[in-house]
Amino acid sequence: MGAFCSVIKFENLQELKRLCHWGPIIALGVIAICSTMAMIDSVLWYWPLHTTGGSVNFIMLINWTVMILYNYFNAMFVGPGFVPLGWKPENSQDSMYLQYCKVCQAYKAPRSHHCRKCNRCVMKMDHHCPWINNCCGYQNHASFTLFLLLAPLGCIHAAFIFVMTMYTQLYNRMKIILRNKTSIESWIEEKAKDRIQYYQLDEVFVFPYDMGSKWKNFTQVFTWSGVPEGDGLEWPVREDCHPYSLTIEQLKQKADKRVRSVRYKVTEDYSGSCCPLNKGIKTIFTIPCTEEPRIQLRKGEFILATRGLRYWLYGDKILDDSFAEGVSRIRGWFPRKCVEKCPCEAETDPAPEGEKKNR
Repeated sequence: MGAFCSVIKFENLQELKRLCHWGPIIALGVIAICSTMAMIDSVLWYWPLHTTGGSVNFIMLINWTVMILYNYFNAMFVGPGFVPLGWKPENSQDSMYLQYCKVCQAYKAPRSHHCRKCNRCVMKMDHHCPWINNCCGYQNHASFTLFLLLAPLGCIHAAFIFVMTMYTQLYNRMKIILRNKTSIESWIEEKAKDRIQYYQLDEVFVFPYDMGSKWKNFTQVFTWSGVPEGDGLEWPVREDCHPYSLTIEQLKQKADKRVRSVRYKVTEDYSGSCCPLNKGIKTIFTIPCTEEPRIQLRKGEFILATRGLRYWLYGDKILDDSFAEGVSRIRGWFPRKCVEKCPCEAETDPAPEGEKKNR
């Protein structure tokens, strides 16, 4: 706690200037980048926070960062301890065994040495470290050593997360390539199954581009020439599939999406910021982890929401004549707190032909 007391009480304001040096700037920059990237990576990819392993993993990352920074600042601000100016041994006869420092105008205590950078005699001096912009000595020897121990351990943990993230992404990528799919097409196939099950239809969706052979699927992406097969516009399909089976399914899903969308009325203005500070703490801490846009809302507007989270919704703004020409749609995320559901009119709407409404 000595480091924090020194900073909070400002016992030595000059110590804060130690941060204005290339050593601490680089060291703290590396710590901040590695810690931040590891935490973001663990939240988005490996492990999911809702699992026990993911929670333990995230807590460990925070723990590494806190311990590394604590020992780093302790080594920097507490310092090594300096021989008091004008110091001399209690027994004046012992001075004959000691060196005299002309700069500090005092005798050098046993195991102390004068540091030209600090311009002081340092107790039990080990060396002057540019990374903490201070000496390593009597008072901060343990903190400095713990920092050197914890930093590599934290880096190993972060490196493990990075490697597992890349491995997971590679595994998922190869899995869809061997089925001749893309990530979006895999999502379309999943939604096709949900749509058929939801309406209890006598349909079976078969992905049309899977050639039935992993090798044939693989060679559509990887070739000896490095140029993918085909022209990118027309693709070979299975014998039992229509050339436009996938696009037909997409049209069905879009129609179903319009049927399932829920109409909301905007009750509070929303600026469209990623971090709306005036919408509550829960809204801030549950921000969607996606690059999809946020949309600005004004009181009285209407939104068709198609999906959502507990505190956020995603949907299309219902446009009127006040919008400029050429703007076909405005869609994105917005806080659920800003809207309220309109009275449901879906019960009076006829169900699309061939579909069952079991809602």
